[in-house]
Amino acid sequence: MIRSSVFTVLFCLVAAILQSALIGRISFLKVIPDLALCVLVFSAYVNGTMTGQVSGFFSGLLIDFISMAPMGLNCLIRTLIGALAGIFKGAFFLDIFFMPVILCTLATILKAVLMFILHLIMGSEVPTYSIFNSVLWIELGFNALCAPPLFLLLRNFKPILVGERR
Repeated sequence: MIRSSVFTVLFCLVAAILQSALIGRISFLKVIPDLALCVLVFSAYVNGTMTGQVSGFFSGLLIDFISMAPMGLNCLIRTLIGALAGIFKGAFFLDIFFMPVILCTLATILKAVLMFILHLIMGSEVPTYSIFNSVLWIELGFNALCAPPLFLLLRNFKPILVGERR
């Protein structure tokens, strides 16, 4: 579990740097896919709840350090998403297209809902999505489109991303 969590956090960090540095330059309406979230969902789905929580916590903490978000926001959201994605471990066959799209779409919706709830609790310090604004829907579409190739790429790294079986 420790090895897979460490590599998941490193992959999430690389994905966060890629999405902010490279993909941010070719964004559509200043919206970019959340590749780090998709990496977290993949790892949590193949490893389970504990790895999902630990990876979500530490990758969220690193993303908080490199982003302008309030400290702990990504940490909390990604911990919850990692835990919930890990619940589905082994429940469904991870095919090449449909499950990655469904899992990343649900994770993006959950991220938006959690940010909205935290916005209600903490006020304007927490950014939120509006269902009437196109930003949420474009990010949702980007995450859904990026999920299958990203999951396919991450399958090549399964020996280091998947923990030991008991």
